[in-house]
Amino acid sequence: MAAPHTPTHWTVDMVQALPDDGQRYEVIDGELFVTPSPSARHQDAVLCLAVRIKRYLGGHRVGHVFVAPGDVEFDGRNLVQPDVFVVPLVSDRAPESWDKAGRPLLAVEIVSPSSGAADRVRKRDLYRRQGIPEYWIVDLDARVIERWRPGDERPEILSERISWQPEGAAEPLTIELPEFWGEVLDS
Repeated sequence: MAAPHTPTHWTVDMVQALPDDGQRYEVIDGELFVTPSPSARHQDAVLCLAVRIKRYLGGHRVGHVFVAPGDVEFDGRNLVQPDVFVVPLVSDRAPESWDKAGRPLLAVEIVSPSSGAADRVRKRDLYRRQGIPEYWIVDLDARVIERWRPGDERPEILSERISWQPEGAAEPLTIELPEFWGEVLDS
């Protein structure tokens, strides 16, 4: 019996046709990335971060926060599902569908052993090429956030606090990281 044919060059359409089996399927430059369901600690971090961002955006109506799974499609060869991401509002409202969501203002990944290389190399490069204003890699084990901006050669490594001020916001969101780590890791 012949082995099933596995494409060497994936498209967004091919990824979207895959079964809903609990895995996260993403394609970057035609390469398929598959990650298993996240850990409970990972999901706690996603929730804690998304709640802080949502609260901030409630007072600064410049975007809407989503959590994975949610498709961010750049073109026919690039579709990712950041753990947490903020997209611009559409007519002062949250986008009603993924195809109506604009490019992220912020993309965040909670790094895990199965996703570290893709998050730190492939996704970072994709977000840089796409001009995403900020990309955060949250490392729960090291208790740091790596902040990347499009022109950065190296990340800014933050362990005490992180501030984010999207265009149009009167003041920044500031997250005290020891408090965040405590809520996620020490509970």
